[in-house]
Amino acid sequence: MDVSLLSDAELAAHLEACVAHVRDSIYLHHKYTITACLPVGDFLAGAHAWTGAPFGELMGLMRGRSTISRGFAAEELDVAAKALATSDEGRRILGGTGSAAEILAALGADPEVGPPVNAYLDAVRWRSVGYDVGDVTAGELPAVLVEALRATLDGSAAAPEDESALASIRDRVPAEHQDDFDDRLAEVRLTYRIRDERGVYGDGWATGLARRALLEAGRRLAPRGHLHEPAQAVDLDLPEVVSLLTGGEGPGADEVARRTTWRTTKTIADAPEVLGGQPSGPPPAEWFPEPARRGARAIDTFLFSLFGVPDTPNTDTVLTGLPVNTGVYEGTARVVDNSEDFGRIQKGDVLVTRMTSPYFNVVLPQLGAIVTDRGGQLCHAAIVAREYGIPGIVGTRDATRLIPDGARVRVDGGTGEVRLLT
Repeated sequence: MDVSLLSDAELAAHLEACVAHVRDSIYLHHKYTITACLPVGDFLAGAHAWTGAPFGELMGLMRGRSTISRGFAAEELDVAAKALATSDEGRRILGGTGSAAEILAALGADPEVGPPVNAYLDAVRWRSVGYDVGDVTAGELPAVLVEALRATLDGSAAAPEDESALASIRDRVPAEHQDDFDDRLAEVRLTYRIRDERGVYGDGWATGLARRALLEAGRRLAPRGHLHEPAQAVDLDLPEVVSLLTGGEGPGADEVARRTTWRTTKTIADAPEVLGGQPSGPPPAEWFPEPARRGARAIDTFLFSLFGVPDTPNTDTVLTGLPVNTGVYEGTARVVDNSEDFGRIQKGDVLVTRMTSPYFNVVLPQLGAIVTDRGGQLCHAAIVAREYGIPGIVGTRDATRLIPDGARVRVDGGTGEVRLLT
């Protein structure tokens, strides 16, 4: 659908349909949350008890089981890169010095590489890279898409599975528990991909399509004086934008601008740590009836592995977190606050951010390492570090505060240390 061809009334109706679609997609996302969480926690709880292996080592057995974690439309991206690898003209265009938008347009028009490149662009163009209509879509980041094509052409790929690691861990499992270990591992490997697929195939696309409709509304409302900038339409709620499109009343342009300023200047650091009183911890699994204890242990283990971070003190030059994938890497730190910073990422950069989400997948082919303030062994950053086989350290608490953008850092995925070099 080309939303620019809709009348104002048709666009208003389309926006109502988009909101309904987002609601349905969010429901679908959370419908599968327990499916994505319980098998992981169940496997970790049992395998750790039987072997003593750390959660990070155990999660290494999931490598290669979540294709979607390699990035938006990973298969389409690989096909496009293979086409570029055999096309002299395609590689010439991709290596050109024009703007990213011009490069993508030229690639799309090329008779040889155009079809696979356009298939990739069509698959990612309207996917949100965040959780909100205020976050941009992948199509609004042409520089990121060009760099993804370049990085994949250069050979970035998922890390191979290492079955020797499985043999090493399984050998530590007592004989009487090996069948149970095998069953739990088979289940978690089967369901592991669902965690990232919930967003990518659900609300990520629905949110992007809703943003497209809102931006079209903004392009119409700004010239009429209802908005200072078209992009501020994302700060209207549904009844307001429908009313303004159909000739009714709505908030003034100054009020909408105030909302935009508030949204774009506040961060998670401005939110209180808890709402209401400090919550107590979960009840011990032993308090539950015997049939429920395994499930309780699974959820407790999952949540601890998702949010648990070390309390080792950081210094101005050395930060400590949880190592989630081995290897040592030195590179330029790129501090990313939100999706608008994605365009600054260059191939080989070390991503430094508060935390990642599945919507960061669009920039993954470019990264040399990942460092986050928050998150545990099961956070998204840990998943993608394992999938790509790059060093990853999560839960440093202070990386975005202590590491300047552009600084050179060493990331040690074995020790969990991030060292500021310059």
